[in-house]
Amino acid sequence: LWTLLGICCHHRNTMFKSASSILDLKGKVPFLGLTGGIGSGKSSVASFLTKRGARVIETDQIAHQITAPGGVAINPIQREFGSEFILPDGSLNRGKMRDYVFNDTESKRKLEAITHPLIRQETVIQAKYGLESHAPYLVFVVPLLLESGTWTENLDHVAVGVCDEELQFRRVMDRSQLGREAVLAIMAHQASRAERLSIADTVIQNQGDLASLEMEVDRLHQRMLDL
Repeated sequence: LWTLLGICCHHRNTMFKSASSILDLKGKVPFLGLTGGIGSGKSSVASFLTKRGARVIETDQIAHQITAPGGVAINPIQREFGSEFILPDGSLNRGKMRDYVFNDTESKRKLEAITHPLIRQETVIQAKYGLESHAPYLVFVVPLLLESGTWTENLDHVAVGVCDEELQFRRVMDRSQLGREAVLAIMAHQASRAERLSIADTVIQNQGDLASLEMEVDRLHQRMLDL
């Protein structure tokens, strides 16, 4: 939730203009869902797939864009939650918002009421753009893919990134400056590894060896081309 997904709010004239959902676009090219726990290396996998010609749509990137200074999610969030959640530069105070909604079901619901419709809209816009660019397949990087309860029906294949738990802790703590207990709390609110693996068509092991990871990505890429 605290990634605060949203919309870039730009316009493109596309041959798929009438589509209003991802399901409306299915059947053009294969759709791959890429997910995994926090710190599992999804961005590295996505980067390798981009180099192989796939069109990658990363919801975390959208989230940061729309909650940056002047982002389209800022005003509705400020109206709902107050100016104390906006930093002096006009961006969202993500840490404060994360702490506020973490154990507050009603606040979480209000935040989702702002962000979820915008998530769907921008996802469709970017998917249309990917189809127009003639990418062989589209990749949707969705950290909370399983938790959303709706994503799997949109996809033709699901890849789940995994790594050792201790490596996962180190990666998250190094990049976010969060303590171990904070990382544990975040993980506790996400689906378990077993739950993610239960929906996986492909499992990507990411232990930090980029050469080995690239070989796994090559196999995934070929599976998507075969689809």
